Amino acid sequence: MVQTLTVLGLESSCDDTAAAVVRQTGTGAAQVLSSIVHGQTELHSAFGGVVPEIAARAHAEKLDTCVVQALEAAGLTLNDMDAIAVTAGPGLIGGVMSGVMCAKGLSAATGLPLIGVNHLAGHALTPRLTDGIGFPYLMLLVSGGHCQYLITHGPEEFTRLGGTIDDAPGEAFDKTARLLGLPQPGGPSVEVEARSGNPKRFRFPRPLLDRPGCDLSFSGLKTALMRMRDQIIAEQGGLTRQDRADLCAGFQQAIVDTLAEKTRRAIDRYLEENPVDPVIAVAGGVAANSAIRAALETVCAEKGARFTAPPLNLCTDNAAMIAYAGLERFQLGARDGLDLTARPRWPLDQTSPAMLGSGKKGAKA
Repeated sequence: MVQTLTVLGLESSCDDTAAAVVRQTGTGAAQVLSSIVHGQTELHSAFGGVVPEIAARAHAEKLDTCVVQALEAAGLTLNDMDAIAVTAGPGLIGGVMSGVMCAKGLSAATGLPLIGVNHLAGHALTPRLTDGIGFPYLMLLVSGGHCQYLITHGPEEFTRLGGTIDDAPGEAFDKTARLLGLPQPGGPSVEVEARSGNPKRFRFPRPLLDRPGCDLSFSGLKTALMRMRDQIIAEQGGLTRQDRADLCAGFQQAIVDTLAEKTRRAIDRYLEENPVDPVIAVAGGVAANSAIRAALETVCAEKGARFTAPPLNLCTDNAAMIAYAGLERFQLGARDGLDLTARPRWPLDQTSPAMLGSGKKGAKA
């Protein structure tokens, strides 16, 4: 008998409120029946970044609307769902709590099973949703809050090869945009400016390339850019449009070169497992950067591995990836109760030492 599973997913870990419906029939490819995302860019634009309290309130106001819109777009009702999946962490705790409480209410009212999903697992499993790739594959998760190389062995089994020891690339892009007076989100703004810039005019550091391994560091790039900006202003009394474009181009190229070299090292580690069909996938908001994608494709071609990346609308935060990750957990028999806890920190690799330290709330990454 062919089993069909339909899952409603909720996502509210940062500044995107989202709901989606995903269906899978038997062993066939999963289908995204609907995906609704309400962004909060305008709410945070005056502050130069995401304000957690504003984000949490916006999530609480929009989640029920997103659910209704997702069900209507799919042409289904809650009675047609087999489970409800929700991001239970990591993320801004107010936003995560908003989503978890909404999902709990829906589960309690309908009797549908509740499945808590790690937001990072949602990104890491997206290539299975979009391309149906098999395990194990190498995943570069690169976003505003995270940057990790993961060997994905299964829906709940990940080995971290390395990651950032400070800022994530997306965070570095956002800070650079603020330093140069560019609008948020910073990634797209810096990328647009970089297209008309000279990446060789300013020499930026390539952090940690002189050390073995796959760990990364991006905080120093932001500091280097700030010093170069200040030096130019001191010498000529301000920045020209070309100065800004050249700074963006040099900064972006430093990130591209760093990710390319670290990816080479991560692929070598991954290939030691002798995968039948070597696949390197990239996901997360920064994966939308065309220069980064092009560099990663080149590295994969050099190493004889297949490169895949989700469509741009599934690179950034969305609920379709949460619904699919929940579906995979559901198939493994996972169920959560109404005591499901919202977690600000939740590393995918539970065995490797924490990279960014640990506290009362657990390991950061």
